[in-house]
Amino acid sequence: MKLASTVDARLHAVLADRAVDLTDALALRPGAGGPLLAFLERGGTVAELAALDLDSLPSRPLAALRLAAPLARPGKIVGAPVNYLDHQAEMGEQRTIADYGVFLKASSSVIGPGERIRLPYRDVRTDHEGELAVVIGRTASRVPAGAALAHVFGYAPVLDITVRSGEDRSTRKSFDTFTPLGPWVTTADEVPDPGALGLRCWVDDELRQHASTADLIYDVAELVAYTSHVMTLHPGDVIATGTPAGVGPVAAGQRVAVEIDGLGRLEVGVTDDGAIAYADRPGHR
Repeated sequence: MKLASTVDARLHAVLADRAVDLTDALALRPGAGGPLLAFLERGGTVAELAALDLDSLPSRPLAALRLAAPLARPGKIVGAPVNYLDHQAEMGEQRTIADYGVFLKASSSVIGPGERIRLPYRDVRTDHEGELAVVIGRTASRVPAGAALAHVFGYAPVLDITVRSGEDRSTRKSFDTFTPLGPWVTTADEVPDPGALGLRCWVDDELRQHASTADLIYDVAELVAYTSHVMTLHPGDVIATGTPAGVGPVAAGQRVAVEIDGLGRLEVGVTDDGAIAYADRPGHR
C-alpha cells in the first residue's frame, strides 16, 4: 500500500489516481509528526492496513489533494555516507560506512512534495543527493542483518541536500528544508527486493543520477543492522541509504526530482530567499 499524508494531517491510501482517506477508520490523532507517524508509534502494522475495507471509505481524486511529507517530523533521520560503489569512485574515496559510521540529520529539515529547498548561503555550493529512504516499523536494537528487513515498514524517495562547507556532515545536511521526502511511503510488502530498484535524479531536465540499489555497498538489511547496533531504531525513524554518482549543485529557480521504481516521484523547487554570505553566518568571527 502507498500511504500519503496531506497538509490537513490526513492519511490516505493511494490507489492509482485516487486517494482513500484512512484517518478515521484508523482512529488517528496526529501530532506534529503527522498521521503516519501517529499510526506507527501506536503500533500500526501492514496487516492492520490490509484488513481495511477500502471500498467503504471516502475517496477523492489524488490530484485534488495537497500532499505533505509522509512523515513530517521523524523521531530521527540517519544518513549513510559513501554507500554506492560509483559515488565512492567519483569521490576518489577509499573509506565507507565501515570507517565513517552513519550520521544524523535534524528531523526539522523535512519538507514534502512541491515545497522548496531554501539555500542558506549565496556563495557556497549546495548539492542534491537522490536516495532511497527506509522507514522503520518495529523497534530494532542490535538486530542481525538476516532479521533486519522484518523491522522495515516501507520505503520512499528522499533528497539529502548538502552544503559544501567545512562543518561536519550533520550541520551541513540539517538546514531547514534539506530533507525532501515523499511523495508517499510504499509498504515493504510491495517491495520484494529493495536491492533491485532503479533510482534517477534530475535537476530541471538534466538527468544527473541514474543507478540501481543493487550497487549499494551496505544493502538495506546490512545498513539497518549496522545502525541498530549504534542506536535503537524506533517506528517512524528514517534511514537515507546513501547517494550514487552524479551529485551536483542546485541553484535558485531550479526543480529537483528523484524517482525510484515502484515508489513514486518526488519533486521540489529551489529558492535563495533569505540566503546570506557564508562569512555573515551567526557566530562567525
